[in-house]
Amino acid sequence: MLVWIASFPRSGNTFLRIVLHRLYGVTTSTVYDVDGVAERLGRDLVGSTDRPGSLAEMRAGDEPHFVKTHRQRDADVAEDDPAICLVRDGRDALVSWARQASEDDPATYEDELRSKILRVSTAGTGSWGSNVLSWLRPAAPHRVVLRYEDLIRDPRAALTPIIATVAPSLARRPDATVPSLDELRGHDDRFFRRGRTGSHRDELPGELHRLFWSRPDNRAAMALLGCPEPDDA
Repeated sequence: MLVWIASFPRSGNTFLRIVLHRLYGVTTSTVYDVDGVAERLGRDLVGSTDRPGSLAEMRAGDEPHFVKTHRQRDADVAEDDPAICLVRDGRDALVSWARQASEDDPATYEDELRSKILRVSTAGTGSWGSNVLSWLRPAAPHRVVLRYEDLIRDPRAALTPIIATVAPSLARRPDATVPSLDELRGHDDRFFRRGRTGSHRDELPGELHRLFWSRPDNRAAMALLGCPEPDDA
């Protein structure tokens, strides 16, 4: 069985992979040829493994295989594939992605942020709004939504009902622990940055905030997540 771990970049995918490894003992692979995050942080911390076969081979087996992707839902995703759709406020995700992209040259932060807000592509990652909408529309019981804020607040409580839906054969380790943000920062304090909601409030310039809301796909995705457009957008 193939289970997607789907999210736009910087929406908590790595933390979710770590939590899955700690709580359920599962390893995760990626849809990409190179797991860049695992190379940076270490395979043991992330719980990373090489893909054990093709997507079709993983799909055909009885064992659940968790595969990370930042791509929009595309032809590689079968209609009945289970998925954990991890979603974060698009403004926070974009701010965090732009910070990561400019970590070696902070002066380029706003340029990175602008380019990421303006992304347009029907393939690959795409824009934040189009990415989220591709996974959440149409709604399906086997594509389960996990909110970033719920994951970081209480990983055990957030994941228990989701695993029961997408991979009910998995049992949680009774004595498992989840690393704190401070522990993770000890591994890489630039990768594990603020780890909170609302980062856009002091990191997203007004002009770029308005640019974010100018995109119909972002407005539709934010509405779907219950985030109304502010009066000053």
